Amino acid sequence: MPIKNRLAEMHDEITGWRRHLHAHPELLFDVEETAAFVGERLKEIGVDTITPGIGRTGIVATIKGRSDTKGRVIGLRADMDALPIHEATGLDYASTAEGKMHACGHDGHTSMLLGAAKYLAETRNFDGTAVLIFQPAEEGGAGGLEMCQDGMMDRWGIQEVYGMHNMPGMPVGEFAIRPGALLASSDEFEITVTGKGGHAAAPHDAVDTTLVASQIVVTLQSVVARTVDPIKRVVLTVGTFETDSVASNVIAHTARLRGTVRTLDPEYRAIAEERVRRIAEDTASAFGAKAEMTWTPGYPATVNTPDETVFAAEAAKAVSGSVNDATDPIMPSEDFAYMLEERPGAYIFIGNGDTAMCHHPEYNFDDEAIPAGCSWYAEVIERRMPAA
Repeated sequence: MPIKNRLAEMHDEITGWRRHLHAHPELLFDVEETAAFVGERLKEIGVDTITPGIGRTGIVATIKGRSDTKGRVIGLRADMDALPIHEATGLDYASTAEGKMHACGHDGHTSMLLGAAKYLAETRNFDGTAVLIFQPAEEGGAGGLEMCQDGMMDRWGIQEVYGMHNMPGMPVGEFAIRPGALLASSDEFEITVTGKGGHAAAPHDAVDTTLVASQIVVTLQSVVARTVDPIKRVVLTVGTFETDSVASNVIAHTARLRGTVRTLDPEYRAIAEERVRRIAEDTASAFGAKAEMTWTPGYPATVNTPDETVFAAEAAKAVSGSVNDATDPIMPSEDFAYMLEERPGAYIFIGNGDTAMCHHPEYNFDDEAIPAGCSWYAEVIERRMPAA
């Protein structure tokens, strides 16, 4: 694997950064200590500018190349936040914060971008400006959207933007990408069914919301089975089912369902919302109950632009020797999507080896992926903005 030699030399140092971040996870926008650690490393590295407080607790830093004859500006993004999960790895650098864990590898992403920053600040073998984006609140907080709403793209003149995520199950250090939708949009719904509570021995005197809600759950599966084009991808999941009854001999007065809809095609976001609402309301009405649905839009689909995808794949091939440039899309969501809505760019997967899946309490980022990940970030800058 043709890793950049300087980054191979920094492997132990970057691993130390990663393990420090792993031991000190923070959630959503409350990443003050993480951002402070990143800021300190950036100062030591000698980047040209460091601007905190973008998207509340995000950081944007810049590194200028040896020249700037073409005025090129490329953004590289890493996410910093952890998850509300109890860690079960048993590592000697496991989380010291109860109920918080870097279970998605953002500690690795941040450390790899810091490593690339150190290399780029030392060599500056490019013509233009590299913009380093350290983002909070990817895990459900839409920190990427807030950074964009703070004017990040225009303020720093970012012309293209690139991001990376580790992928368990792929060989360590290998890459995968595709043009178009790579990850799904993610919307949430809540359905509240109201009937008439009563005694379990007299169901004829009640309107059983458990029965009604159960029928809604079953019927909702027709949204994908009978509404969506079979060659398209839509996932609808009801994740929770609650009633206000706590006894076996009580018919609940209300029942509440919560779920998610994920799709690669924007048209199906609107179709799914209409169908879920109609099924809930009409099914409840047929049983003499009432249903109210609340729809909460989430992240859009992560859509790689064609030319930038080809380039990102070429950079990956330069690092690893080969790249899967037609990988299948997957249905998790990612708020890098907001940055790709504002600028052309691409998101790529890097292999994390045979580890637990992301969001699992036994997951851990594989430090052996660090040199390849750092090299890809650096290769993007050097290849996209070659030295004059």
